[in-house]
Amino acid sequence: MACLTTHVLDTTRGIPAAGMKVTLHSAGRLLAAVILNSDGRCDAPLLEDSDFSPGVYELRFHLRDYFTAAGMDCPFLDIVPVAFEAETGRSYHVPLVCSPWAYSTYRGS
Repeated sequence: MACLTTHVLDTTRGIPAAGMKVTLHSAGRLLAAVILNSDGRCDAPLLEDSDFSPGVYELRFHLRDYFTAAGMDCPFLDIVPVAFEAETGRSYHVPLVCSPWAYSTYRGS
């Protein structure tokens, strides 16, 4: 089963980024919008099986809204885009670790 998942860790506070908004786009279209759960994850895959075709996708992580809601300033980063290309039949886990000043991503397992 091929699927796309994500999670986010708030490195400033050392906790999962519960409540962060994440949107998924492809070819200029919004495919999904989720709010991360208490573990900083989606409750279900963003895409799976036949809905997850090969192509270029972009996850957008809404950092400024998340940090502002947590009572923190986030004057540098707003929405962090992570674009990647998916191949047929493969699963992708795209996590993000972030602070108001920096972020990092990788292809997880």
